[in-house]
Amino acid sequence: MASAELQYLPSAQKSQTSTVQTNAPYLTDAASIDRVIRAMTLEEKAKFVVGVGMPGFTRGPFEITGAVGGTYGIPRLGIPELRMADGPAGLRIRPTRPGQTQTYYATAFPIATSLASTWDTAVAKVVGEAQGNEVKEYGIDMFLAPALNIHRNPLNGRNFEYYSEDPLISGKIAASVVNGIQSNGVGATIKHFAANNQETNRMIIDTIVSQRALREIYLKGFEIAVKESRPWAVMSSYNKINGTYASENTDLLTAVLRKDWGFKGFVMTDWFAGKDPVEQMKAGNDLIMPGASKKSNLIKLAVISGRLDEKVLDRNIKNILQIIIQTPEFKKYQNSDRPDLKAHAMVARTAAAEGMVLLRNKDHALPISKNKKIALFGNTQIETIKGGTGSGDVNAAYTVSIADGLTDAGYELNQELLSKYKVYINSLRQQEPYKIKPNPWGEDFGKVVPVIPERPLEENEIASAAKGNDFGMIVIGRNSGEAEDRKVVKGDYLLSDAEKDMISRVSSEFRKQGKKVAVILNIGGPIEVASWRDKVDSILLAWQPGQEAGNAVADIVSGKVNPAGKLTTTFPLKYSDVPSAVNFPGTPASNPVKVIYQEDIYVGYRYYTTFRVKTAYEFGYGLSYTNFNISDVKISEGKKFKDNLSLSAMVENTGSVPGREVVQVYVSAPDGNLEKPAVELKAFSKTKELKPYQRQLLHFNLNAKDLASFDEEKSAWILEKGTYTVKVGASSENIKGSATFTVDHEMIVQKVSDVLKPKVDFKRLTKQ
Repeated sequence: MASAELQYLPSAQKSQTSTVQTNAPYLTDAASIDRVIRAMTLEEKAKFVVGVGMPGFTRGPFEITGAVGGTYGIPRLGIPELRMADGPAGLRIRPTRPGQTQTYYATAFPIATSLASTWDTAVAKVVGEAQGNEVKEYGIDMFLAPALNIHRNPLNGRNFEYYSEDPLISGKIAASVVNGIQSNGVGATIKHFAANNQETNRMIIDTIVSQRALREIYLKGFEIAVKESRPWAVMSSYNKINGTYASENTDLLTAVLRKDWGFKGFVMTDWFAGKDPVEQMKAGNDLIMPGASKKSNLIKLAVISGRLDEKVLDRNIKNILQIIIQTPEFKKYQNSDRPDLKAHAMVARTAAAEGMVLLRNKDHALPISKNKKIALFGNTQIETIKGGTGSGDVNAAYTVSIADGLTDAGYELNQELLSKYKVYINSLRQQEPYKIKPNPWGEDFGKVVPVIPERPLEENEIASAAKGNDFGMIVIGRNSGEAEDRKVVKGDYLLSDAEKDMISRVSSEFRKQGKKVAVILNIGGPIEVASWRDKVDSILLAWQPGQEAGNAVADIVSGKVNPAGKLTTTFPLKYSDVPSAVNFPGTPASNPVKVIYQEDIYVGYRYYTTFRVKTAYEFGYGLSYTNFNISDVKISEGKKFKDNLSLSAMVENTGSVPGREVVQVYVSAPDGNLEKPAVELKAFSKTKELKPYQRQLLHFNLNAKDLASFDEEKSAWILEKGTYTVKVGASSENIKGSATFTVDHEMIVQKVSDVLKPKVDFKRLTKQ
């Protein structure tokens, strides 16, 4: 290195070459942090902001727990190494360890979309509490969950890890999960920040999106989670946002996250994300994961050369240390390795049933009494899918199949039919194309389970099953995961020919006998339903319900639990109706490098309601075994908005069995300088269990920020003047009552940083 370079930063040179202090300060509390940072050598600083690696790549003792990485420890300064492990459907660690007989299974909870479909923040918090307990008792400090990216397009292979197409419910459910996790004294990491809405070319894709769409749709859920739960960490995403990698984006990580929102934790990269570690440091990406010595060296050289101010390094280190002093590892907590998995399984079962959505129930086909004989069709009745694949997988001790769940609930299944399915599946699993294989990512990521084609059905066995059983049930399964998006092909978004044939023939035969047929959807995201739904009597969307899948399905089918889940993602009539269909996953189509969010703010139901596009099942939709009436929608403050809006609505169970209802509050805002969607979800609440003819008065409060839209020219949240309509109902299309109020003058609710502008012009979808 040239002498001129050494002279450029004499303090850095001194820091690098100084002798390690023998009486160095020790990290004891928040007050000691600054002294500890001053005592660090440049070498230690550069290593500290880079993780120590993950099993199979670099060093680290983390393979003993199945953690995917951790932080660099400095024993002489009292700084411990932290361990991190994946989520969000449960803690992903290795179930076995060399030389040990004890197992380290974790609970597989229902997928995030299922959890959001409960519309129940209390249930979400209890799930978070159970997850956090397993994190703590298995010796992990940081849980890499929850994930709350938006369901921009139903083909995103990782949508199952995310909550919704709507930022409000995404943020509220995520905040509840974080609060539950962190009540255990371990850290939650909200991810993937931000606009990470596809898996295709996820490491390089450039998301071109307007400031308004970012603020109102793609950042809003994160903002809610940051402000309402104070997560210990945020994980920056792989993609670029308007030309700059998220992990190297100062506008995103410093201006928005810290300045506008007041985030106090630390930011880590997604694993192997970004290109330039120095730019990551400058942007406010405090920790680079999983870590490599090359990146530490580049950071150290950047300080020496003057490219990176050492004060930036100190800032990032302080952000991390402020969290480290709160961790179990720092507090020397002795983990038990024995969380209460039985209790947590019951939490998973309850949450799974609460999140199931009854899409169709003609003539009260469900529930089914226990004395009915059921003929069960479909491979997934046996190979029931607990959750998606990739880093969101969970190594659980078991998965209760739908066949076993119904049997355990006391139903008599057609054993001849069940036996044929078992023989068929076992036979194909012995054949090379369908053998279950080790995951190329490593054993911690579960197994690769090739899809087996649906078992062909003989004409006589369907007729025999219809004659000898009281009820027909068909199970349709789908799975997806990290690194690959779904496709509009048969066997994925579309039913396969065999599945369509099975539904048609089974329904026809059972209806000839005057008997009913239900379809159970064991899926992670929307599939095409409009072409076949009228052929069956009931459709139960079970999602991917976690390890207690079959038991939770049986709870709904039997009526032990009255379905109260509602969709948090729209089921379109056909894929071409999806507003992002024309530009997903980007251009050029063969190998996309950028994706333009031309639909702008019109994501999900905001598009379908505004442009009056019919859907198969709209956002917020879900049936019950009882009926509810929502009435008496009233605004307490009268007709003029000042600072807050207090709203109430009466809910009554008008049916014959106890149940719960989700009440959704939408607002239709006037078009001013900013055009608005037809409706936007602004609040929601779920009733307690109401007995027949029991009522509950629900209250909602909305402030100016809740009602505001983002004005790019003013770089502010604006509440425009005009008449607003509050619409209260059971879905985005099923409005039960409304009330109006006026805003007399434009209100600038909040000024924010004028950042994240697109660098290219593009035509946005508009009502004009």
